[in-house]
Amino acid sequence: MDHGGSAMLAMPGMPGMDADLPPFTLGRGLAFGGDPFFLVLCVVLLALYGWGVARLIRRGDRWPVGRTVSFAVGVLTVGVTMCTKLNDYGMAMFSVHMVQHMVLSMLSPLLLLLGAPVTLALRSLPTAGRGRTGPRELLVAFLHSRLMRVVTHPAFTIPLFVASLYGLYFTPIFDDLMRSQTGHIAMMLHFLAVGLVFFWPIMGIDPGPHRPGYVMRMLELFAGMPFHAFFGIALMMASEPMVSTFKHPPASLNVHPLSDQTAAGGIAWAFSEIPSVVVLVALLFQWYTSEKRQARRTDRAAERNGDAELVAYNAYLASLQARGRG
Repeated sequence: MDHGGSAMLAMPGMPGMDADLPPFTLGRGLAFGGDPFFLVLCVVLLALYGWGVARLIRRGDRWPVGRTVSFAVGVLTVGVTMCTKLNDYGMAMFSVHMVQHMVLSMLSPLLLLLGAPVTLALRSLPTAGRGRTGPRELLVAFLHSRLMRVVTHPAFTIPLFVASLYGLYFTPIFDDLMRSQTGHIAMMLHFLAVGLVFFWPIMGIDPGPHRPGYVMRMLELFAGMPFHAFFGIALMMASEPMVSTFKHPPASLNVHPLSDQTAAGGIAWAFSEIPSVVVLVALLFQWYTSEKRQARRTDRAAERNGDAELVAYNAYLASLQARGRG
């Protein structure tokens, strides 16, 4: 059985399995390497975002620096996760793989969404003109499509978020995907996409078909987070390895599979708390700024019409008082 597990880990084409890995350290894990697909993806994302910002600046428009920084850091988290030796160690160690999963599905999406890339695209892409269809028109049509209404609805996003844990790790699907580089890339893209779809309606920065109130957004957030904690606790309490891929780590790593699984469970449990706090703070800040904007609009309207509503209300009270005396 041990030989079978080692053979699976050494299959040709699998990333990071060309040679025995030395014991994991942070320095070794952060050394440059990993998957070229994600390296190209990160470069393309940064180039497109930079093009959009540069176009706005040349036009004389402003774009918040904080959004640019957030998006750049979000892309950086994807790069660090997938374009370093963490990707190699993640093929053999459950704990490192869980770090990759949690970063791609919970941290990277939050940072990318805070960068408001869709809003930037809508502002920077040129209009195609009357009767014509260009990239901007296609994007608007996509945002209003039936597909987007379905995939951003809580009835879809929350079950998908949960299934990405229990339906993946506790079934043979995970082991099947880990047998090839293509399957591994597809799984990591899935984690990133699920995080984006789950947090997009909750963050509410970019336009989309579902924009519930702030209280409902908080409820959506807390409806999904406990499942991460339960998943982590299940891994931590298991008495034997639960995922076949990580049952037989290379001897060079000097890793006990059950201890490594316990560490993976602790990582999953911890990550269920961190994004919750970040998103909650972001939502409260958005709520506060929204109320301030509404108050400013009300004040400006009162200045324009001479506070006609208050004058009318006072006149109404005066008329009631006059009737009472009459």
